[in-house]
This record gives sequence, structure tokens and C-alpha cells, in this order.
Amino acid sequence: MKKKKLNYMHVPEITDIRTLIEYGISNYRNRKFMIYIDKDKKEITKTYDDIWFDIVAIGSFLLERGYKDGVKIAILSERLYTYEWMMIFYATLLTKNVVVPFDHELSAGDLSKHLVNGDVDLVFHSDDFSDYIELFKETEGNVLKECFNFNSYDSIIREGREAYEGGFKDFDKIKVEPSDLATIVFTSGTTGRSKGVMLSHGNLASNVVATCASMTGQNTVGFLPLNHTFSWVACLFSAFIYGEYGFASRDYKSVVKDFKNYSPQNFTAVPLVLEKIYYTVWRTARKSGREDLLKRGIKISRFLMKLGLDVRRKLFKEVHEQLGGKLEVIFCGGAFLDTKLEEGLHDLGILVLNGYGTTECSPAVTANRQDNYKFGSVGLPLPCNEIKIVNPDEEGVGEIYVRGSNVMMGYYKEPEATAEVFDGDWFMTGDFGRIDDEGFLYYVGRRNSLIVLPNGKNISPEELEDKLGTLEYVTEVLVFEKDGHLEAGFLLDFEEFPDAREKLRTDVRAINATLPSYKRIIKRHIKKEEFEKTTSLKIRRNFEGNYPNGSDNFYEED
Repeated sequence: MKKKKLNYMHVPEITDIRTLIEYGISNYRNRKFMIYIDKDKKEITKTYDDIWFDIVAIGSFLLERGYKDGVKIAILSERLYTYEWMMIFYATLLTKNVVVPFDHELSAGDLSKHLVNGDVDLVFHSDDFSDYIELFKETEGNVLKECFNFNSYDSIIREGREAYEGGFKDFDKIKVEPSDLATIVFTSGTTGRSKGVMLSHGNLASNVVATCASMTGQNTVGFLPLNHTFSWVACLFSAFIYGEYGFASRDYKSVVKDFKNYSPQNFTAVPLVLEKIYYTVWRTARKSGREDLLKRGIKISRFLMKLGLDVRRKLFKEVHEQLGGKLEVIFCGGAFLDTKLEEGLHDLGILVLNGYGTTECSPAVTANRQDNYKFGSVGLPLPCNEIKIVNPDEEGVGEIYVRGSNVMMGYYKEPEATAEVFDGDWFMTGDFGRIDDEGFLYYVGRRNSLIVLPNGKNISPEELEDKLGTLEYVTEVLVFEKDGHLEAGFLLDFEEFPDAREKLRTDVRAINATLPSYKRIIKRHIKKEEFEKTTSLKIRRNFEGNYPNGSDNFYEED
């Protein structure tokens, strides 16, 4: 689906994160960089100059204490300390040290393993994780030297600033190369053990430059977890090219309120968030008795669009006001995206641009563009990489391979695991997809989650979950194999749809009728509570409690 060609901004050739940040500081000094609510519930606004002051101070603090030349520095906090997290993150990269971002939703035991496996020397943490620090220190094999509580942030700034202004200028002398290791990011996929992905400055810089050269963006509201690379390219790095600002949400649950208060032009989300937004719009319309009016409005809008008249923002003004009034684009990734959501939000005047990526690729690989997109696809390759499909079947579906400047250096201290995922200079993603004749990639599913039936048929559970998830009363769904056939677990919205169980029985039969016999869902299971998920909001496929097997988490079988 092509649109009028946009004039994308010229993006300079930037090959490392220090150069990227210095570019933003020098060009946008007095502009707003971010707005956030501090721990005292006060609204704080920081300019590009303000954050540079803190970055230099923290960098000088680290260097004066001898933390240089690739020291591994972990950051662990909840979203209450978003600003401090970001400044420590930037300062670590600009001093040529290595960030090891810790996922605050993981257990102390899991993080202890990351601490040891990542050779972490220094940890910055918030109060909520003080108990973890004692466990870290007691963990066998740790090389931990110091830990700093975020409560000491102001004193760290003072100490670093005093050193810098007193003549300690080592921060100014740091020269970062594209090949320098920037970060070790531990994966947290739905299957398999966690591995430390090594990304260089060149990997990260090439990805953000390619992304910013392929789309446009203005002010945003950020709520993705800071330890995920998706949030880095979408918010933490792109700001230095665009010169725009963002509001940092303190809590995922408050984002709709934040949209109203800070009126973003765009935001970045995973499909789960889009589902909540889309179905909230329709639920609100239904409760207010305006569902039929909304449906008629969409029909009128579609007709006028064919005539070249776009009145969606006027026609659906109330919907837009709920999202701040200025929202134009939602960038999406991280999991399967139901085409119904793309088309449904487009009907209301909001463009959803889906993309595909993986941590090992810094992370973005493909993306739909504002002037060149196809619903159902994950877009075209970014300029920093190329893709190919290996061993395609009769439908053109095969494994996705990626080659480019954004592809990782390898897994930290795991040469064998690294060798297993490379075919020459091509990274074997373990994801399956197909490419159409215009170069658009269509994501099918993960190799590790692929279901192989006794008849030899390969089934992508994600493909079926995508279809079943279009039922508005289905909150979550997990497809799996049992005794040679397919079954599915469902979490249903009984509050809004008291008859959801009966509806599901009828609707699954209807969906089954459109599928070949080997793809049909033979049995349905209704879950009592949410499925256990990864910290990236994906259902854990290797978690026993997510499956019936006599579990108390499910009602009696249908």
C-alpha cells in the first residue's frame, strides 16, 4: 500500500554512539529532551544541554574511579528512575565501557547468573533491589567491585562535576571506535536458555541511522522497558537525530492518561498494547451506545477515502482526543501483529507500522514505511542490512537470514553458540517467514516453537494464535500439540462478554472451517488467569503452568 513519497530528513554518517549523542547535543542544545515525573511526583523537564551536564559528570565519576577500557556496568531499577537509568546508560557508553542492562522483572537468582556470566564489575541499582545486591556479592564466581544506589545519584553528579571542573578531563579524551563493544544484552526468549548478545557501537549506530533515515518522527510517549533494545532504537538513540523530546511514563497502566496529557505524535509499542487500545475504543463505543454510529462513520470514511478525501481525524475526533489529539503513527514490533488491528486503527486515522527484529540485530531488521507499507507484512529491509529466505517450502516459507552492519559480534564467552547461528556472515535468526515479489517480509513464526505433526506437517502456532486472537473476547491464546493434534488455551474476557465461552465454541468451529484439517483446533481449554509471560510480554511456551495437563489454572476441558 503506497502513499505519497515523504521527504525524510538527511541523516549524517554516524558510526558510534558517542558521535551520535554529541551530534544531538551540538545541534539541539536548548531543545527539550525529555519530560518525566520524579520520585517526589514533580514534573521535570530536561534539555539536551541538561543531560549533557549529567553525562559528563557521571562519565568523569566513572573514569576517576578507574572504571574504563571496557568495564562491565549493570543497571537495575524500576521505571521510577527512568531518567537516572538513561543518564548512566549514556555515560557508560561514552566512556567506552560496556552496559549490561538488567531486566528488573527477573528473579534475583536469574540476575545473579547474568552478573557472573557477564563479568559485571559495577552495579547501579534502585532501593527496591538492595536485597539483590547482597545475593550478588555472595554468588560464586562474581567479580563485583562496587554497587551504587540511585539515591546517591546527586552526590555522583557532584563528585564527577568537581573532578571535571577541577581539571580532570579524561572524559573529553575518550575516542570510541565502531568495533568497540557497547553492550551485553541477555536474551529472554520464550524458549531456550539466556545468552549474552554482544553489540558493538557500530552495530547500534548503524541501526539507529538506518531506522531514522527510513521514517519520520516527532514527540513521543515512551513506556517500553529500558533494558530492551527495541526501546533504544525507538527512543533513547533516535532523539539525538530527530531533535525531538519524549515523556517517560512511570507505569504501563498510566499510558492512556499520559497520551492525553502529553499529546504524542507517535509512540512505539508491542502488539499487546495495540490490542488494548483498539478494543478499548470499541468497548467505550459499545457502552455509550455509539457502536453503530462508529461503524457507519467508518463506512463513510472508507467511501470518501476512495474519492481522495480524508476526514478520519474530524470524523473520529473523540477517539483521537482520548489519545492526546495529535497521534499519527504507532511503530510496532516484538511479536505477531493481527492485521485486524492495523486495518482497524487505520480506519480511525492512525497508521500502524509493523516491523521485525531480534536482539542479535540491534534489533531492527525490517520495517514498514509511512509512504510504503503493506498490512500483514513486517516491511522492507532497513538500509543497514539485507535478508534472504533459506530452504523455502512450496509456499515460500523458510528461515530468515540477515547480513549487515547491525548484526551482533556474537554471544559473550560462547564461541560454539555463536558459530551455531552463523552461516558465513549470514545470521540465522531461527525465525521463519516469506518475502513477496516487492521485497516485503511476512513473519510466520519461531523455529523453536514450530509444531511438527505425525503426518510431517509443520505448523506455526503463532499463525493460528494470530487468527484466534482476532476474537474480541479472547484476551490471550496459546496453541500447542497434544497426541498428534492441535489444542489451544484461552484467557477470555468474561467481564465484558459473559457468554464468551459459548461464543468461543461457535467461532472456533467457524475458523476451523477455513483451515486445512491438520491446522484445526480440536480441543479448547479456558484458563482462569493470565498466562505466564516473558518480560517482553510474550507467553512462555516452556512454562508448565501455561498448559492444562490437569493444572488447577484451567477450567474443565471443552
